[in-house]
Amino acid sequence: MTSSPAIGVVDAPSLAERTSIRIGGRAIAEVSVEGRHGLERLPETLKRLGGEARAFGRGSNILAADADLPLVLVRMAGREDISVLGEEGDTVLVRVPGGMRLSTLLARAAALKLSGLEGLAGIPGSVGGAVAMNAGSFGVEIGGLLRKASVFSPDRGLVEVDAQDMALTYRHSAVQDATGLCLVHDVTLELRPGNGEAVREKMAACMLKKRQSQPLDAASAGSAFKNPAPDAAAGKLLEEAGFKGKKLGGMAFSPLHANFLLNEGGGTCEAALELLNLAREAVQRTSGQALELEIRVWP
Repeated sequence: MTSSPAIGVVDAPSLAERTSIRIGGRAIAEVSVEGRHGLERLPETLKRLGGEARAFGRGSNILAADADLPLVLVRMAGREDISVLGEEGDTVLVRVPGGMRLSTLLARAAALKLSGLEGLAGIPGSVGGAVAMNAGSFGVEIGGLLRKASVFSPDRGLVEVDAQDMALTYRHSAVQDATGLCLVHDVTLELRPGNGEAVREKMAACMLKKRQSQPLDAASAGSAFKNPAPDAAAGKLLEEAGFKGKKLGGMAFSPLHANFLLNEGGGTCEAALELLNLAREAVQRTSGQALELEIRVWP
């Protein structure tokens, strides 16, 4: 590993060790970037390393190929704390680093007696990744709390983007539409003053409900497919098509929730893709619904 105060580089990182589904070969390198100075130095570092740079975050919704990949993983690093910017009417503005774990943000918000994020309890990954895919659950989407985001790309540098210009829709943002590398450096969220104990209780209730219906501790990349419509849940469609608990080559759809693809041990990207394709074809036959992957497949 080579490093400076602003840039850290790990050679030949294993995707199987860095993704939540525990699948994948080795990338060229992993680059951790700290602060604006790190972003200034990032283009020269990427040019030296070669390969295609991709935002990586915490690896929570990535299915990577089994072979070695011509990719450089890039993630934001540094401090994991939020800054309270002040109040505007009945909201409190907070600035959050993109590299912070979403679970850490929820804990800090509860400690500061700030409400609004409780429904996101149990979602893995980083804040930047959550904004990039407009993560949500229990009727809460992080995009609905977003005021603005500072977004970096090598060709444009660091740019501040207002929420209304982020193309926020179901499990989508403008970050996904960017050509080439796009990193969420930090975000400004609109939260509400609340009761700390009530916030923690609501988070705990959301977590309990998820644990009862989702395999939160399994080797999984989260929801495999997007819901094709508000009244058509992918998990229900998969269950109706007979894929709840369905297994293939070390991979399985969870017997707890049919839309969670699990690596039960020794699973491969090839087996995962085969099982996903079989499921999609079965759902199309039984319901006429076309399922779109929520998991990102690399490369």
